[in-house]
Amino acid sequence: MDQNQGEMKHSLKTRHLSMIALGGTIGTGLFIASGSAISTAGPGGALVAYLVMGLVVYFIMTSLAEMGTFNPISGSFTQYAREYVDPALGFAMGWNYWFCGAISVAVELSTVGIIMNFWFPHIASWWFSLGAFLLISLINYLTVNVYGETEFWLAFLKIAAVVIFVIVGALVIIGKLGHQGFVGFKFFHYRDAPFVNGFLGIVSAFVVSGFSFQGTEMVGIAAGESKDPKQSVPRAIHSTFWRILLFYVLTIFIIACLIPYDNKNLLSSDVTDIVTSPFTLIFHQAGLEYAATLMNFVILIAVLSSANSWLYAIIRILYSQGRSGDTWRGFGFVNRRGVPINSFLAMAGLSFLIWLIQFVGPQAYNYLIAASGLGGFMEWLGIALTHYRFRRAYLKQEYQLNDLPYRASLFPFGPIFAFILCIIVIVGQNVNAFVTWDWQSILITYMSVPLFFIFMFYYKLRHHSHPIPLD
Repeated sequence: MDQNQGEMKHSLKTRHLSMIALGGTIGTGLFIASGSAISTAGPGGALVAYLVMGLVVYFIMTSLAEMGTFNPISGSFTQYAREYVDPALGFAMGWNYWFCGAISVAVELSTVGIIMNFWFPHIASWWFSLGAFLLISLINYLTVNVYGETEFWLAFLKIAAVVIFVIVGALVIIGKLGHQGFVGFKFFHYRDAPFVNGFLGIVSAFVVSGFSFQGTEMVGIAAGESKDPKQSVPRAIHSTFWRILLFYVLTIFIIACLIPYDNKNLLSSDVTDIVTSPFTLIFHQAGLEYAATLMNFVILIAVLSSANSWLYAIIRILYSQGRSGDTWRGFGFVNRRGVPINSFLAMAGLSFLIWLIQFVGPQAYNYLIAASGLGGFMEWLGIALTHYRFRRAYLKQEYQLNDLPYRASLFPFGPIFAFILCIIVIVGQNVNAFVTWDWQSILITYMSVPLFFIFMFYYKLRHHSHPIPLD
């Protein structure tokens, strides 16, 4: 089979890229887990955490925009790490990303089945999971334009739900909906509000908000298949950042105004526990009878969108690895429709096999989920480091900054700030385990970190790679 047959189709538009980035970040982290951030850090602490993590996301996205417009390739940040830092780092980022992504697809498929049981409790959940798998596989088997359009409309429905929530919440606050009259601000409901548990509370909220924002890097992967990356990528990234920040900050503000931070329902972060979603609770306050059903539908859309996006992303990462020779070169084969068909078959098959593990070894399945937990933050670390090295090399080789199609602002502060905050989030994922020296908990929580370095050192030992000199 000729691996050079066909080529990637550059058919994604700016609106597709914007919605791919938005769709990757507006999900269950906002609809469910935002309540636990408020409960942990208080309303003020949660707002600070989301604002700071929003800034991290901004710097990560602008770093991708600068490199992506200069060198728009499918595979994005893994290839940039290979070319601008060290081939071993690119190798580790690639394997880490598709490994974590395949697990994420499997987890989302399982979640689809559980959510559907809300309406159809007498049908085995695995039937719905299987249906979801076939659906996202079909979308990714077809042209990239089909994927772009699908994500556009799925993200549109999620955004519509957030906008409706903000409007309804505002009307409840001023007494136009519900039966409470003017509610006031629960920011100051207790003496220790709006900040609870001090700095450690905010750090804990960093963890929740960080997971909520995971997925923004997918716009960098999709940039390699956009029509005009030099125009569409910066535009999509800037518009996406402000929309994400606006949606999250307004949502946290509404929740904090209407629900006291010590409400026990906010402690839940279980995606299947729809009735404890802050969205559901506030829709109930507004007198909406079918609030749980509405939110169940929105969360179903969010989970389907997440599974679809993760499958798309890991297919492109494996394709990139095939092209670079990090794995079987057949994974770099592209069919006449512009789909890396061998990578598609491999990643869809792997995701399905991981999903099946839960039926034969539930404990092994749980360990796999734990192993992928911090993988996304390891990628963000790599992106920040790669951009820092890229810009330094660009100047070292006496190129002019004005010649860059897009220039990230506040360099070098941006990537350094993002790098440090990602370290804080990774370490702060389970601080209590270190305090109590719970080694089993430490192992489960931080498993993805040593795995990342195992990938990197394996490549170094095998290929004797070295950091790329700046000049």
